[in-house]
Amino acid sequence: MTIRLVRHAKAGSRHNFAGPDDDRPLTKKGLVQAAGLGEVLAPKHPTRLLSSPLLRCVETLQPLADAVGLAVEIDARLAEGSSYGAVLDLIEQLPEGSVLCSHGDVIPAVIDALLRRGAELASEPDHRKGAMWELERERGEIVRVRAVAPPPDGTE
Repeated sequence: MTIRLVRHAKAGSRHNFAGPDDDRPLTKKGLVQAAGLGEVLAPKHPTRLLSSPLLRCVETLQPLADAVGLAVEIDARLAEGSSYGAVLDLIEQLPEGSVLCSHGDVIPAVIDALLRRGAELASEPDHRKGAMWELERERGEIVRVRAVAPPPDGTE
């Protein structure tokens, strides 16, 4: 069974955004990526959608939420700067089919921790914005991780 961990889609530059970073939205390319993620993940029948509280993560999951009729649940453990341990604890509690959205500092730390615990790396790593990790669980343990390339952003 699989849980999916998504890095938020492309967002505007942190340095060029005038408001609080928590409110920095996806760019037009990011919105295209988010729609693509929704198209890829909706047929997989997600059971729960959990997001960092930051707007760019919520916006990444919103097209999927709209497509499958689920709410995007906010979980502070997925926020930028969170510890990988908190995210691993969250993952252990979630049902199969859950989709989580987090950030470029959190996800690599989670994947590294899973590999140290003995999970098999079944692909080349991909930490680009909009990329996804499929975490395969057997008997309650993550045994395999596989990166999935981000969807096109309209410029390819």
